[in-house]
Amino acid sequence: MTTIYNFIIQCFNALVNILAFLGNAKAKQWRTGRKGIFDKIAAQLKPNERRIWVHAASLGEFEQGRPLIEMIRVQYPEFKIFLTFFSPSGYEIRKNYAGADYIFYLPLDTPANAAQFIDLINPQLVLFIKYEFWYNYLLELKKRNTPVYLCSAIFRDNQVFFAWYGAWFRRMLTYFTYFFVQNESSMQKLQSVGFMNVEVTGDTRFDRVHAIVAQSLEIEAVRLFVENRQCLVAGSTWQPDEELLSRFINETDLPLAYIIAPHEINSAHIERLINSIQKKTIRFSEHNSNLITDYQVLIIDNIGMLSSLYRYGNVAYIGGGFGKGIHNILEAATFGLPVVFGPKFEKFQEAIDLINAGGAFSVSNIEDINTLLTKLFSNNNYRIEAGKTSQSYVNENVGATGKILSKIENIFE
Repeated sequence: MTTIYNFIIQCFNALVNILAFLGNAKAKQWRTGRKGIFDKIAAQLKPNERRIWVHAASLGEFEQGRPLIEMIRVQYPEFKIFLTFFSPSGYEIRKNYAGADYIFYLPLDTPANAAQFIDLINPQLVLFIKYEFWYNYLLELKKRNTPVYLCSAIFRDNQVFFAWYGAWFRRMLTYFTYFFVQNESSMQKLQSVGFMNVEVTGDTRFDRVHAIVAQSLEIEAVRLFVENRQCLVAGSTWQPDEELLSRFINETDLPLAYIIAPHEINSAHIERLINSIQKKTIRFSEHNSNLITDYQVLIIDNIGMLSSLYRYGNVAYIGGGFGKGIHNILEAATFGLPVVFGPKFEKFQEAIDLINAGGAFSVSNIEDINTLLTKLFSNNNYRIEAGKTSQSYVNENVGATGKILSKIENIFE
């Protein structure tokens, strides 16, 4: 099975190279970012440092691990943070993140790469975030008795670890020192296959989003745009979300302001979105503050503003629910907004919890969204109570970061 795994890794690498050759932008970034990576790492590292390696697959996992990084920086400043990403969508956006001392792509998971990488950075502690399972890295760390923790993890029935043929994959789990999981179900799944080194500590994302309120930026142009109007903020939207939202915007008589922050911000995508909306629409990059109140729809064509935009909203729509799954709903919830999203949310515990509590709602078609948004914007008490429920849910679930660090503080000492 190990031979098959390593063969699949090499096939994946070959596929990325082919896609890069054919012009795929993300494949090019993936390949270019790893070119000569060991020389780049060696050139930057300083001698006699104590390092913590934090690995996140992409941007979402990074945001989940960010509270851990930032609390470690405050409590244990003598340790250097070595942060790696698997995906370009994480690395390219956070490669200049000031909270880490070193930021790199994770080299491909081969036996030789794993040994060379760990020889170079020599971590005293390793934190993998949520879903990361790289066999050769985990095996190499186990050989060296380096503590490895999986943080904010979720385990489900359909994962290969719990299948009848999953013995090799379960062996990979034995290389972790400890599991910090988000919920009781995950703990029970691990215990059912013999892993008792597990604790329910919750989701560190709650700590991150809870801090966002205090850190959110005042955006004067957006404040002027929304002034004296109720506002729907749609974040991280994809085309199926936007087709639904465009129909609602075009058909409703409600005097609302709309802010749409698409997941893809290339010019062709933005132009298609603008052309689908019949009400007065402007890109943020082209706005004039003196005239912005003349428009009903504001399209955000940059990256980095979304978490601050929710402060100006009354209701949030979160994209992704017609594709692989919804994006971060907690960023909106922490501002006290009712949250709306598409039908594919079953893998997201926070979405299930908030729907059951009455702070979030799922829609599947234009009839759903028309009925729901009309009710939320027409019934102030209903909307405000739903928003309070969302905010309370975040407030009640903060603290996972402190629980994790208290468990591993002996390693720092």
